[in-house]
Amino acid sequence: MAAGKEIRGKIKSVENTKKITKAMEMVAASKMRKAQDRMLAARPYSEKIRNIAANLGQANPEYEHPFMKVNDAKKAGVIVVTTDKGLCGGMNTNVLRVVTTKLREMQDAGVSTDAVAIGGKGLGFLNRVGAKVVSHATGLGDTPHLDKLIGPVKVLLDQYAEGKLSKVYVAYTRFINTMKQESVVEQLLPLSSEKLQAEKTGASWEYIYEPDAQSVIDELLVRYVESLVYQAVAENMASEQSARMVAMKAATDNAGNVISELKLVYNKTRQAAITTELSEIVAGAAAV
Repeated sequence: MAAGKEIRGKIKSVENTKKITKAMEMVAASKMRKAQDRMLAARPYSEKIRNIAANLGQANPEYEHPFMKVNDAKKAGVIVVTTDKGLCGGMNTNVLRVVTTKLREMQDAGVSTDAVAIGGKGLGFLNRVGAKVVSHATGLGDTPHLDKLIGPVKVLLDQYAEGKLSKVYVAYTRFINTMKQESVVEQLLPLSSEKLQAEKTGASWEYIYEPDAQSVIDELLVRYVESLVYQAVAENMASEQSARMVAMKAATDNAGNVISELKLVYNKTRQAAITTELSEIVAGAAAV
């Protein structure tokens, strides 16, 4: 029964793996709900900033913020948002494939790129492909903090404000629902007039601001761009937990199927051994 003992060892090993994947699935399901709530809670903040900045901009059309100007530089910036950990299916692979396509398009157009990596997987990928990484942020944990994101992102924002970059893109995984996530590359800068529009309401608002409109608009647009980056990271984290939950559920189901197949093989092997022993006993008795 050496073969039977080996099969029993395999069954025990797969059962232990199944316990781990089941536990990881339950943890990811718990974190997913919190990540979704955090993602939804961040939306009203950026919407309110956008409305106030748009109203101020309409009230002061003579001033144009640097983030709304179009630069002619032959360099662009890309913010790549990925996860720090794996075991979340093909989520990182999909977003990095989109980033690769975008980098190749810009290279063919003669545009060089500066990259900012948010997440360990993206940082490793950019280093492997030889991209110029000007800053990065890793080890964000399960809760994104804006103070950890401002520093790396500010490098590209300052370069754009100085006219050194023509565009700034952000690549992340957009959360649609638990079973579906979409890898996207969106233009962050320059801010388009269509994107930066106030809500159409019946009343027109007049804000009392201090010290002056230009200073307020400068601060608000910087906060608005930072909130867009934070929203992208929050959506990416919600997508990560959803993808991990689905991947671990699939792994648990596959482990169950493997256990069933191994038990069937074990029973067949055990039955064959018993039949062989019985045949030997009967043959010995007949010989006597």
